[in-house]
Amino acid sequence: MLFVGWDWASETHDVTVIDDTGEIVDRWALRHDATDLAAALTRLAGHGDPEDLPVAIETTSGLVVDRLLAAGHPVVPIHPNAFNAARPRWSASRATSDTGDSFKLADYLRTDGHRLRRLEPLDDATAEVQALSRMRDDHVEAKVAATNQLRALLERHWPGATTIFARLDSDIALAFLDDYPTPVSAARLGEARMKMFCRRHSYCGRRDPAVLIERLRSAPEPTEPFSPEILAELVRTQVRLLRTLLATIADLDRAMSAALLEHSKAPLLAPLPRIGEINLAQVIGEVGPILTRALDVDHACAEVGATPVTKESGKGRAVNFRWAVNTRARKALFTFADNSRHASPWAAKLYNDARARGKRHPHAIRILMRAWMRVIWSCWHTNTAYDPTLHGAQRRLVTTTDEEIAA
Repeated sequence: MLFVGWDWASETHDVTVIDDTGEIVDRWALRHDATDLAAALTRLAGHGDPEDLPVAIETTSGLVVDRLLAAGHPVVPIHPNAFNAARPRWSASRATSDTGDSFKLADYLRTDGHRLRRLEPLDDATAEVQALSRMRDDHVEAKVAATNQLRALLERHWPGATTIFARLDSDIALAFLDDYPTPVSAARLGEARMKMFCRRHSYCGRRDPAVLIERLRSAPEPTEPFSPEILAELVRTQVRLLRTLLATIADLDRAMSAALLEHSKAPLLAPLPRIGEINLAQVIGEVGPILTRALDVDHACAEVGATPVTKESGKGRAVNFRWAVNTRARKALFTFADNSRHASPWAAKLYNDARARGKRHPHAIRILMRAWMRVIWSCWHTNTAYDPTLHGAQRRLVTTTDEEIAA
């Protein structure tokens, strides 16, 4: 049997093929272009059936991975940390080189391949939901950064603008900064003009214009303000950036809603308490692939970080937080579990019981995550939509509560 190690980079790649004794059968370098990638797949096919040529590579996604999977090669992703920890078996100095790493990847696959899982390609519907969800997360992160940058600018040069409305990234706050980007431009702003401004922009914050003016006037004065022209340019530029990000997030929200309509698993999880469309897309896109490839529900719980790590040695035993997990999946499931306790009596009881045992909020939510994973696993693998009336633990809890009330 042959084993392939593929050391990839953005511009060049190195490939090594070895046999089951560790001897090099073939080795070459290639550029990251269509011609060389096609030639590399052809050259690999010359060594045998692609199904019998597993490829070890230090990534789980990308064009190279997609091409290898499409050609029929079993792709074995190697985590860089695990690969780095194994380097002493080849060299005490942990020396690295492109050609050397491709051989080491192939050799690592030869000796430890039976412990490593093959990469399973995502179905198109899940891949689309995942891509939309991840891009939305990136844009939300960019929005938070842009809001913080705008706040820092205003707190130094126009403090009143940060206090007048509750959220700086709201439509009303951005409209205010468009009209009044500097303290000078708001110098003659009074209660009557504020009332007209709020009416023009359909403000529904339930704050009297007099209160808003008082917030504006009570803010501290800047000591070294920019010139009005420069400050207006800086503020309006940042406002345009925020508006663009808010628009792209709204577009992505609509696209995610449409993508969920095409996903076969979405109706199964949509009835979960307080999951919402955005969180549902995150769960399907990040937790869904784990549910598909995991060996059992305990394996899935470990991958999403819902179970701790137990370390035992001699008389010592420690139960620690699990760091090596899919962080996006953990965030998605954590958000759902935290929200669910406000709508599900069963979830609320599990959370409250954990808190009563002295668990901190994050720990209690992880306990709830583990319980929900078992429910989601069952729905996912039996193609049964979640129904609280069929959820045995919740049904028993509700029945007991009703009996107590009746008594």
